[in-house]
Amino acid sequence: MISSSDLRSSPHIVVNLNVDTVTLPNGLTVDLEVVRHPGAAAVVPLKDDGTVILIRQFRHAAGGFIYEIPAGKLHPGEDPTACAARELEEEIGYRVGKLELLSSIFTAPGFTDEVIHVYRATGLTTGRQQLDRDEVLEVIELPLLEAIHMIETGAIRDAKSIVGLQAVYLRSSTK
Repeated sequence: MISSSDLRSSPHIVVNLNVDTVTLPNGLTVDLEVVRHPGAAAVVPLKDDGTVILIRQFRHAAGGFIYEIPAGKLHPGEDPTACAARELEEEIGYRVGKLELLSSIFTAPGFTDEVIHVYRATGLTTGRQQLDRDEVLEVIELPLLEAIHMIETGAIRDAKSIVGLQAVYLRSSTK
């Protein structure tokens, strides 16, 4: 259990919870809770042979391991493309040749302003994986179509990963 004094002394604030007094378009004034988040970048790493690289990562809030695309929080003032490239190498050990923005998505606009910028990464070359202390993950390589099937069966439930993988699949199937 984290005490409020632990939070006050923490040098790394990840999110802020505000209560904003807002006048709605219908004229009503209400108090709304909003989690302020710096945003993130996520990457669908696509190898030349059509293989995608996912991670199977332990997520306490999700109750165990889940499948995801590599992603991470933006540092203050960081460009999302720089974040995407950094997270790709840190989490799966690949450097990116080219990043293409697929979408910038709100994660849960009912209570947070977080936006995740989702990219497709191609031209991958071997780099050096450098996991953070709290990252417990396994790197998984599989055909894009298999990842799409994992979405259909419910094996992949992470929203940013679903958006990214489906966007890459749709773009590849229209060529």
